[in-house]
Amino acid sequence: MPIISVADLHKNFKVNKHHRGLGGAVRGLFSSEFRLVRAVDGISFSIEPGELVGYLGPNGAGKSTTLKMLTGLLAPTSGELLANGRVPWRERKTYVARIGAVFGQRTTLWWDLPVIESLELLQHVYKVPRERFRHNLAEFRALLELDPFLTTPVRSLSLGQRMRADVCAALLHEPAILFLDEPTIGLDVVAKERIRQFIRHINRERGVTVLLTTHDLSDVEKLCERVMIIDHGHLLYDGQLAHLRDRFGGKRELVVDFAEDYADVDLAVEGADIVEHDGPRVVYRFGRETISASELIGLLSTRYRIRDLSVREPDIEDTIRRIYEERLLDP
Repeated sequence: MPIISVADLHKNFKVNKHHRGLGGAVRGLFSSEFRLVRAVDGISFSIEPGELVGYLGPNGAGKSTTLKMLTGLLAPTSGELLANGRVPWRERKTYVARIGAVFGQRTTLWWDLPVIESLELLQHVYKVPRERFRHNLAEFRALLELDPFLTTPVRSLSLGQRMRADVCAALLHEPAILFLDEPTIGLDVVAKERIRQFIRHINRERGVTVLLTTHDLSDVEKLCERVMIIDHGHLLYDGQLAHLRDRFGGKRELVVDFAEDYADVDLAVEGADIVEHDGPRVVYRFGRETISASELIGLLSTRYRIRDLSVREPDIEDTIRRIYEERLLDP
């Protein structure tokens, strides 16, 4: 049974029409005109317990609005939404006790308190038993390396430190679902990797269901097997990341280090193009529809002595950008 079930979900906003100049100001005094913005326009999906799903889309696509409905911050205009057996905005107090949420631009910690005191306050807010709190805190301190700044006021933390503390705070009460909105935004590579490792750990070891929105596609590539793509409020794709790469990823590259320099030999192979030739190293570019990596490797290994080789997959960021720019998923 899905832990999150969404059916024909809509969220509309009324936005005041602005008229410029003095005449527009006078006109606005006597009448109000609105335009309807469909932030989420009839999306449907389900997520099984223990899944880690990437929720992608350009700015203004409707990602954050969806997350706010899933966390109970917004009520939808229409449609059905059930998460962890609850309707989030109707049963919010009971519902939020079993979910965690991290919004990259906001903190759930108390600004002037040391991190440890904020965490202890959250223990009482969520009524976490003392022994369970101590066990979870000890595990998370080690995984997120919190000890160097546990006694530091939140206002004095770096962005990376604050995000690690916020992720810890979101999971101390052992939620069934974790919603992450841009959890690695603005972080350096070390802090990003630490957050990613922790997300992977709580998903695999504790079975926490995770829905992740991010513009950093390295997060998605390293964490998610399944992705959903939304644009202009419509869900355009819901499936495996590997399938998306196969369908839209463009050509792959095979990097071959030959055992000798075949300078005077024609190394061409039907179905692949040579895009680089530097001494014994040759790079072949090939499409999935013309030849597979195993076929190409087989042909080369029967003709030449090979020292080493590797396959380069198309960059996922280029793939997603191409989908947006060329509108490849538009109905």
